[in-house]
Amino acid sequence: MRPAVCLMGPTASGKTEVAVSLCKRFPFDIISVDSALVYRGMDIGTAKPDAETLARTPHRLIDIREPEDSYSAGDFVRDAGGEMESIFAAGRVPLLVGGTMMYFRALLHGIAELPSAEPEIRAAIDAEAEKMGWPAMHGQLRKVDPEAAARIEPNDRQRIQRALEVHRTSGRPLSEWQDEADQGGVPDVRYLKLALQPATREILHARIEDRLNLMLNNEFLEEVKKLRERQGLTADHPSMRSVGYRQLWEHLDGQTSLERARDKALYATRQLAKRQITWLRSERGLKSFDPLEPGVIDAISRCLVKFFDA
Repeated sequence: MRPAVCLMGPTASGKTEVAVSLCKRFPFDIISVDSALVYRGMDIGTAKPDAETLARTPHRLIDIREPEDSYSAGDFVRDAGGEMESIFAAGRVPLLVGGTMMYFRALLHGIAELPSAEPEIRAAIDAEAEKMGWPAMHGQLRKVDPEAAARIEPNDRQRIQRALEVHRTSGRPLSEWQDEADQGGVPDVRYLKLALQPATREILHARIEDRLNLMLNNEFLEEVKKLRERQGLTADHPSMRSVGYRQLWEHLDGQTSLERARDKALYATRQLAKRQITWLRSERGLKSFDPLEPGVIDAISRCLVKFFDA
């Protein structure tokens, strides 16, 4: 079977730096596994690799959509599959790098055949949310599907709505449907699953805060201002629900101060990291490394050599 490597990890764990280092040692081509990096014009707030890095070590599936466009897990599996076949044909090895665990799940385990949308049920959910707010609807979801609720932010309207809709339509939790997903992805591939996880939550939280402060100093707010000027782009588009962008958009709408927006973005990013780590803990066959440990590249390289020799 053809080898492919997944390099996963929570936000701010240093995945890009490690991936670029590994590309100097192995015949890898990088495929980005990130739901925000697919969008053009979203560079600072997504920590997108800079032009020099991309010129030296190209990343596939970066800058392939406009911010007004949607991009689903199904789109990713299709696109990543095509890129993997291209890499295999060139005699090289795909290195899938990112933190969008939903994409990894779809590629590795398949996509569930969910019940069709029910407009009446969806409208009823929206009406309830209008009165109660989406955090309260998230509380409802937590009662009927705690596994799905743990993966969804309390303000993620689209995903809360869909999870509740699936439960009300079928009487079964969304997580149960997802557990029955058909095996997906690319045929005839064996995966090595690697994860970068700092030794403590405090270290990761400090890295997240340092990176957010750097983004704000590097004109992240100006980037969001430019995005707001685009015709047709609103705060409800999936791209603008990315952490950081949502909070700065609210600030520019006059809903909150910049300091408060920064604090909300920091909290949202830490919550994202928590959900990513929860998913990683549930993934079988994962080999984890501390990205701050001296000699981590050598340790990962030894693991890769064993994988390729198997």
